[in-house]
Amino acid sequence: MSKTPVSFEFFPPKSDEGLEKLIKVQQKLLVKEPEFFSVTYGAGGSTRDRTWNTVMKVREAGVDTAPHLSCVGQSREELVELVERYQAEGITRIVVLRGDLPSGMGAAQSELRFADDLVRLIREVSGDHFHLEVAAYPEMHPQARSFSDDLDHFKRKIDAGANSGITQYFFNAEAYAYFMEQMEKRGVTAPVVPGIMPITNAANLMRFSDACGADIPRWIRKRLEEYQRVGDDASVKAFGEEVVTGLCEKLLAMGAPALHFYTMNQSVPNLRILDNLGL
Repeated sequence: MSKTPVSFEFFPPKSDEGLEKLIKVQQKLLVKEPEFFSVTYGAGGSTRDRTWNTVMKVREAGVDTAPHLSCVGQSREELVELVERYQAEGITRIVVLRGDLPSGMGAAQSELRFADDLVRLIREVSGDHFHLEVAAYPEMHPQARSFSDDLDHFKRKIDAGANSGITQYFFNAEAYAYFMEQMEKRGVTAPVVPGIMPITNAANLMRFSDACGADIPRWIRKRLEEYQRVGDDASVKAFGEEVVTGLCEKLLAMGAPALHFYTMNQSVPNLRILDNLGL
């Protein structure tokens, strides 16, 4: 188990001070020898410059750093320019997403509508230069027409040239197992890495989960609500650590190829889970 690759996701801070704090977080996470860091990209490219600056700073540690890149709300020309800039800088990974529309923008304003379109564009522009990661949804994307249709869409992203997948976070290991079974039936052999969300704040987790379609099992939700009601933050964190450590143990036992942590720009919750796992 000690050989299991891990990676960490950051979001771009809004200030120079925030970036300095993030680099301190990164330094603590480096002890786990991550395979790569990734940096998110706001709706419609709203954090374009901050994402670029964060990627350039984070990569100074000498670890692969993957910018997220989404196509919705941006022109083909803008996307090609950014891909070429990353290639020129020696970036070798990109996390490819459809992305969310900024408020008030219609989908018709986007030249590329889906993540598989963006995967094809990046391959046209840069060949095999980049390792391309795409999103997977073991519990179904909230906007998908059906679970089967969502599975087919993930296959289209792989068929378009993506190398691997990273899942939306989830707390039900069986959902991941079923997703992988369905991919095998569709002939998809690309690795799919579970996305792991440490539980540190009950209210935030419930809000995020309701928005992105991630299911919080009833037994977890009820315990978190109980601790939240009495303001017991310490118990939220302790229970969350226990739950997520157990989830990771199950996923690794199932053969998950790696773990990708949604850090929320924190080090301690992620380090504690990895320490518990002996990674």
